[in-house]
Amino acid sequence: MSESGDVFEIMRTTRAMRRLKPDPVPDALIRRILEAGICAPNGGNLQRWRFLVVKDTAIKKAVQAWYRRAYDEVIGPRYASSAPPPGVSAERYRRQHEAVEYLTDHFHEAPVWIVACLEEDGPPTRWSGASIYPAVQNMLLAARALGLGATLTTRHLLFEKEAEAALGLPPGVRSYAILPIGWPMGRFGPVGRGPLEEVVYQDRWGQPYAPAEG
Repeated sequence: MSESGDVFEIMRTTRAMRRLKPDPVPDALIRRILEAGICAPNGGNLQRWRFLVVKDTAIKKAVQAWYRRAYDEVIGPRYASSAPPPGVSAERYRRQHEAVEYLTDHFHEAPVWIVACLEEDGPPTRWSGASIYPAVQNMLLAARALGLGATLTTRHLLFEKEAEAALGLPPGVRSYAILPIGWPMGRFGPVGRGPLEEVVYQDRWGQPYAPAEG
């Protein structure tokens, strides 16, 4: 295990790691990832988050069937018809597509899943996401710091009812992401993103961001 403590370097190199070894991951490391998750901000500090750790292969295979169908019907065609996103070359985008397909086929082989959920009385809102996705990001960064590969995937939500039934979630609990976690086959490296100038404005929408020098 190679542990890194530079938070900015961790953020800069937390790629989506979709090719994972089936080798076991120590429970002690999963616990550290979960502990990082519950350090995250959440609405009113109500802590309605719930995290399902899945190791059971039968459960993962049941969910993977819906994950595969979502790829065949939606995700695969979208990749095939889309241009590369900002900061990503055509070649790198092709490799990303291949990694997505690999994860689709081997989703159930990731040794550990963390399913990020919320206990909710009603339908999801923008506020809902604000109380779970910060925890998801904390867990992704923690996994990276511990040398573990992970990715945030929400594709199962294309077949939400079926996937959540396969996960055995009770009424009043909704899933927001699945994090497959394992030792990565590849290497961590800089994420592919466009320049700040294309996405940041100052004071008025569309007005260029003009940071002070120095």
